[in-house]
Amino acid sequence: MPMNACFSGHSWHTETLGCDPSGPSYRTPPMTSNPNQASRKSRGFSLLELLVAMMIISVLATLGFRQFKKQSAQARHIKAVNEITIVGEGLDQYYLKHGHFPDFGSFDAMVDSNSPLAKESLIKLGMSAVDPFGQPYEGKSNKATYELKCLGDPNDQEEHGLIVRTPGQMTTGTPANSSEAAPKGEAPDAGAKK
Repeated sequence: MPMNACFSGHSWHTETLGCDPSGPSYRTPPMTSNPNQASRKSRGFSLLELLVAMMIISVLATLGFRQFKKQSAQARHIKAVNEITIVGEGLDQYYLKHGHFPDFGSFDAMVDSNSPLAKESLIKLGMSAVDPFGQPYEGKSNKATYELKCLGDPNDQEEHGLIVRTPGQMTTGTPANSSEAAPKGEAPDAGAKK
């Protein structure tokens, strides 16, 4: 830009810079406060801006809540698997020690503080007979075998379904496909094929 910054509004203008005092001034206008701009800044957010912000917050909250529910159900399922594993391993230890499983008619009797499993410290004391989903565990044992069950999440059987433990085997899944984990060569439901 040529040196024609003209300060014609000042009394000290001498025209030595080569500018024409009658020409246009390239001087920036002074910063004056515009009453419209000041009131716009102090007004706050518009209704549309608030609606957009609320929409974004609600979408994020919905996604976060779904993720929380999914992770919470996963944690409860893992806890149920761990508790059934503890009781199953206690029964296995009892078998190794005595040559047979103890007779129990229910899961409550297995985790009771007076049961042989608790007295011999094969399971931890104070175990609950109710699974993390609020349903009672199922279980029974006799001298030859045992079976422990957790029905899983009643709201999501697809992801966190039935858990079954028998001697040497643990299956998890939905009631329809829980038989998939049966050892090869054995029919999981031999009575159903008649």
